[in-house]
Amino acid sequence: MKIVLLTVGKTTNNHIIKLQDEYQNRLKFYIPFEQMVIPELKNTKSLSITEQLEKEADLILKQLELNDHVVLLDEKGIQFTSVAFSEFIAKKIMASHKRLIFVVGGPYGFSERVYKRANNKISLSTMTFSHQMVRLIFVEQLYRAMTILKGEPYHHE
Repeated sequence: MKIVLLTVGKTTNNHIIKLQDEYQNRLKFYIPFEQMVIPELKNTKSLSITEQLEKEADLILKQLELNDHVVLLDEKGIQFTSVAFSEFIAKKIMASHKRLIFVVGGPYGFSERVYKRANNKISLSTMTFSHQMVRLIFVEQLYRAMTILKGEPYHHE
């Protein structure tokens, strides 16, 4: 199985990029991982929020395959401890999906079409983070989950 982080818009902060790259490189030892970036929409001032969500939905849904297991990183999702998240990942790996896709939406979240396609929703926190920070936090938590599953000393309880 491959884990994919699908994001709308790229990270522009060099410090965040460097940290995210570090965790992505660490993940290579545990599981195939890829980040796919959908470019941000252009000329959004002339679009309503609903129109933006629908255009982003077209771009997101175009990247998904029929057998993908899709998880939205969404404030309305369930929250996990790091250990519970590692157990979630382990179950998905055992379910033999070709790809496990985690999706970070644009500034207004997701359209109803994307919610309907999703298999799960996960919230990283009740706090709000910038979309750039969410990517870093997610990749670190995925790395942490993999070390928990392997019994390595990165995570402390």
